[in-house]
Amino acid sequence: MLLEVENLHATYGSTQVLFGIDLKIGNGEVVALLGRNGVGKTTCMRCIMGLTRPQRGAVRWRGEDIAGGSPHKIARSGIGLVPQERRIFADLTVWENLDMGRRPGTDPDRGEYIDRLFPELGDLADRRGGTLSGGQQQLLSIARSLMGGSRLLLLDEPSEGLAPRMVERLGQQLAELRQQGLSMLLAEQNLDFALELSDRAYIVEKGTVCYSGSAAELRADEEAQRRFLTL
Repeated sequence: MLLEVENLHATYGSTQVLFGIDLKIGNGEVVALLGRNGVGKTTCMRCIMGLTRPQRGAVRWRGEDIAGGSPHKIARSGIGLVPQERRIFADLTVWENLDMGRRPGTDPDRGEYIDRLFPELGDLADRRGGTLSGGQQQLLSIARSLMGGSRLLLLDEPSEGLAPRMVERLGQQLAELRQQGLSMLLAEQNLDFALELSDRAYIVEKGTVCYSGSAAELRADEEAQRRFLTL
């Protein structure tokens, strides 16, 4: 198993957000993390990435417990976060943003790989990040994470705020990454988008996992969708 999260609890000040999250991701697997706004999906990803220190519980990455570890060490170990806000450097060019994601020891041909995967970014290499569209910024955020040689991508609401055409394009790119064997944890509000890409799904409600199953099982389970995902 590539990643195992076990009995994860987390708080912000005196407010508890996670109440014993359990989830697993295998090699080459795409797992959807679903649920309404505010149920703890982002906090779970932040705990995996080391940005929020868990109150208790384990985060095992390739067998090693990394819970509470330093974010830069976790990133170097092969986990990449694509945050909801994208957080590209607006004053840097596309290429400079990509170069910021490179880490020592990664494949020197990584830039060529990114150029093949995201050809539209190559065409925009000298454009400043702040001038890109929302969809282009999202692709740039994903590509920057891949520049570090990530084996697991944590994607927090990647389709949020994008035009339908860009959502379709983003889905194509993520599907190609899946075919290449990249593992992903995908937090999403867009159920169809998430299930189209995912092998399995977890639903989070009030900081705990209330449903787990295959993507096909959840697609067929209208009761679970109505109970846990509709507003």
